[in-house]
Amino acid sequence: MQRNGIISAGNWIIDHIKMIDVWPERGNLANIKLVAEKASGGCAHNVLINLARLQTGIPLWAGGIVGNDDDGKYIMDEIARYDIDNRYMSVRNGVTTSFTDVISEIPTGVRTFFHYRGANALLDYPDFEKMESSAKIFHIGYLLLLDKLDSFDEEYGTVGAKVLHMLKSKGYETSVDVVSEQGERFRSVVTPCLTYVDYLICNEIETEAFTDIELRQGDKLCRENLPKAAKYLFSQGINQMVIIHFPEGGYIMKKDGTELFVPSFKVPQSEIKSTVGAGDAFCAGALFAIHEGLSLHEILCFANANARFNLLCENSTGGAVPLSELLEYIKTHSLFK
Repeated sequence: MQRNGIISAGNWIIDHIKMIDVWPERGNLANIKLVAEKASGGCAHNVLINLARLQTGIPLWAGGIVGNDDDGKYIMDEIARYDIDNRYMSVRNGVTTSFTDVISEIPTGVRTFFHYRGANALLDYPDFEKMESSAKIFHIGYLLLLDKLDSFDEEYGTVGAKVLHMLKSKGYETSVDVVSEQGERFRSVVTPCLTYVDYLICNEIETEAFTDIELRQGDKLCRENLPKAAKYLFSQGINQMVIIHFPEGGYIMKKDGTELFVPSFKVPQSEIKSTVGAGDAFCAGALFAIHEGLSLHEILCFANANARFNLLCENSTGGAVPLSELLEYIKTHSLFK
């Protein structure tokens, strides 16, 4: 079978976005300056909507669980509006669609999340068994925020690892993203999955948690440690590529050791509306370029450019532009070699 397209399953979330003047000390007050219209979010949503807004025509499939409530209907309506195949979306009674209160600081664009797991916590191995498609790449995210997948499995270490093994056996190339989380779960939950992952796409903070290799000292990226971190991840089982993103740009390494760093597009602080979904926009750009068999330089250019447009909008996908506009922006800024 000639595989084509991308299926993404995992978190489907309603974001309630509030813009504040300053992050307060604990117990103090901050002023909400803007309450944005509610928007869908979560890894599966953000990646697929970003891909759909590229308007390339590649097939897209959505997988996950929402509640039979207003927020669930909002998500299902959006999937339909973008002509994404929804046959693997389950609408369930008696559960609440997952939601996040996103608090974004106006001066910096930095965001903080307060999350209710809801329906996403129910996504389990049997749900993935049903997801049969001709897609080339199967993307899952976010690990560490999908309770059933993150739970222990005696044979594979976690249910997520068992799912990824099954997807590989069906012929998919696999990709995963994780959520930025404080705590010690990175190694116990994510490491068992890596043997069955072709493309790991994550930020420098998450990579540091995986590897215990310092990648940031305050505002300074420890760029010299990126190869060491990537090599460690390959030693833990990654099959094809490690891609790490950060405000300064993107870094990629193939299993054969070929590596590349490409700086991000500069965005004036005054133009940054929010950083909500920027990592997922980067991920979507990278996945599209990987799907098309493009070079490492093009993968990072697409990813960086997609993230750049994301910064210009308050929600997680509203800044995404068609492929023609993305290409024009990249070419105008002379980043293709």
